[in-house]
Amino acid sequence: MDDRHFMRQALKLAGMGVGNTSPNPMVGALVVDASGAVVGRGYHERAGSDHAEVVALREAGDRARGATLYLTLEPCVHQGQTPPCAPVIAKAGIKRVVCAMEDPDPRVRGRGLAYLREHGMEVVTGMEADRAQHLNRMYIHHRTTGRPYVTLKMAQSLDGAVAVRPGERRQLSGPRAMRFVRSLRYEHDAVMVGSGTVRTDDPRLTVRPYRRRAVSYRRIVVDARCAVDLRAQVFKDQKRAQTIVATTEQMPAEVASALTSRSVQVLSCRATPQGRVDLVDLLTKLGSMNILSVLCEGGPTLAAAMLEAGLVCTIHLIVAPLFIPDADAVRVLAPGPVDIGLAWDKVARLGEDLVITGRPHAVSEGSLDTPARDSE
Repeated sequence: MDDRHFMRQALKLAGMGVGNTSPNPMVGALVVDASGAVVGRGYHERAGSDHAEVVALREAGDRARGATLYLTLEPCVHQGQTPPCAPVIAKAGIKRVVCAMEDPDPRVRGRGLAYLREHGMEVVTGMEADRAQHLNRMYIHHRTTGRPYVTLKMAQSLDGAVAVRPGERRQLSGPRAMRFVRSLRYEHDAVMVGSGTVRTDDPRLTVRPYRRRAVSYRRIVVDARCAVDLRAQVFKDQKRAQTIVATTEQMPAEVASALTSRSVQVLSCRATPQGRVDLVDLLTKLGSMNILSVLCEGGPTLAAAMLEAGLVCTIHLIVAPLFIPDADAVRVLAPGPVDIGLAWDKVARLGEDLVITGRPHAVSEGSLDTPARDSE
């Protein structure tokens, strides 16, 4: 029995749930009989739907008896929106379970695997664990910190500029890089920008062309005083993608009322001594709303603040093949007091642009992250 081969198949199945399973993890399952034939396949499609192992065992039917079950994540033992999975596995007559990793959720952690062993099954763990952890890095981070996993996307010229002068919009990235960014938006539960980006670029922050998500996609504007025009694009089309304005008590009541009338959610956060939105408080609140992942698209002030606070888990830096040597050019990061070290994981070409993927050397205490892997 080639455990690695079958586990990789299960991981591919799990990946079919990308963008749709939050706040649940992506999970794949494969049932393989004693002859080595795959008799059942399943993946978790969305929260509230059947779990991967239940789907795979249903397809396998009686052929599951005496078979091996490959699971990318430990089966649950608690009642959620669906019944627990570990008893279903035992009832199906599975002889052996190969599981990539434990579930970090405290309601499950280790208990599902213990249940299987107690019911006479051979249990093997750790197979392709690195791949499984990377696949569910956002879920793992949320369950271990209580906050969303933050991916920071930045685009710049070769000399580190984003625009010739403040307040001026400049499109740096080419078509392939833009498609990459829109795929990132789909994969994350929310996209976040600062008020400066809204004022300068007036972005819609949607996935185009439109792709329906089982999980509601959200747009977050960080704005301590609501300095943006209420006619901005990000406040439109709330049925397709809801907007959250992360603000402080400094927001005027009439502005909050006007936003609420547009179906925009106003999320009041603590203010820093400088009068800005406290980003740790914001991410903690977003985590309590079951937002597992946030794609931060800047601009320079918000990006620098997220990095200085140690809240960024992954960075995608898109570099366009041009220089902007103007003395007044806006730099990709606002000046700050903290030196930020980075570990680069991957460099790829997207048309005329380069995308460099990496991680800060240190994220805030309690975080868990797994390096990105090159595809094979």
